[in-house]
Amino acid sequence: MVQSESSPVALMQQLHDEHAGALWGYCLRLTGNDRAHAEDLLQETLLRAWRSSRLLDDSRGSVRSWLFTVARNLAIDEWRTRRTRTEVAVAELPEPVVGGQAGRDHTDQLLLSWVVSDALSRLSEDHRAVLICCYYRGMSVADAARQLDVPEGTVKSRTHYALRALRLALEEMGVTA
Repeated sequence: MVQSESSPVALMQQLHDEHAGALWGYCLRLTGNDRAHAEDLLQETLLRAWRSSRLLDDSRGSVRSWLFTVARNLAIDEWRTRRTRTEVAVAELPEPVVGGQAGRDHTDQLLLSWVVSDALSRLSEDHRAVLICCYYRGMSVADAARQLDVPEGTVKSRTHYALRALRLALEEMGVTA
């Protein structure tokens, strides 16, 4: 129960004492047990409560319900923001020049595109450029060398090391072959 005549500090202490445990568990569930993300979500929720302390009067409804709603809305907003960023990153990748995609589920291909896009973004610019030329655009080594304005041997070498770096990036992301 939040008392409106309390000082802001006392109000937040009371709010924390009464609701932090339940709110922490809820934030953990919202984030799939990601403790760091749950802490951020909890902190932002309590910050919003601090800023809106005049709304936290029991006569207006359940304070815990308000806190849970704020946490849920924050989690949804973060999810939507991440989804939009990922869609933009995938849209910027050129379509791979690969045949035989019939029979594959479109969802699997989309998820694979997101994973590869994220892994490619972790590579150096030189490695990313050579992989996009050779694998996504289907260029020959000679064409890629002309496009990138480097010798053919450099394209071969960069491709070798770029594939190793891409494999490492995918392994770090938890993707296994």
